[in-house]
Amino acid sequence: MKLNEIKDNEGARKSRKRVARGIGSGSGKTAGKGQKGQKARSGVAVNGFEGGQMPVYRRLPKRGFKNHFAKTFAVVNLDTIQKAIDAGKLSAEAINVEALMNSNIISKELDGVRLLARGAITASINITVNSASKAAVAAVEKAGGKVNIA
Repeated sequence: MKLNEIKDNEGARKSRKRVARGIGSGSGKTAGKGQKGQKARSGVAVNGFEGGQMPVYRRLPKRGFKNHFAKTFAVVNLDTIQKAIDAGKLSAEAINVEALMNSNIISKELDGVRLLARGAITASINITVNSASKAAVAAVEKAGGKVNIA
């Protein structure tokens, strides 16, 4: 094989269809758009039109809403913190958002960090978060720690 003998596979490159170039081309006159009507014209936008029948987006009921002011928290559970302390990734004295990100417990801060009560914690920790569940606060205080809400 030589460099000057290299060529594409058959059918790999397809030349574009030149429409409206005379009736002998096979796609002249109406340019493959059929006869007259809305779809033969330019600027056609009939998506969602069902021929006069009530369209599906109007047949189905509207449900719920999206709260644009809702906060999305990065969630941290007690068992995750306990595992990180046991592995030596976190120190129990001062746990905050930066410490959680440095130890790869959370990847993004989002609108803040929320502490949840899954699992058990035995270490006495001092943690600063944006939000915490009542059960998580109770579990940390039972272990001799403190939760600070920023």
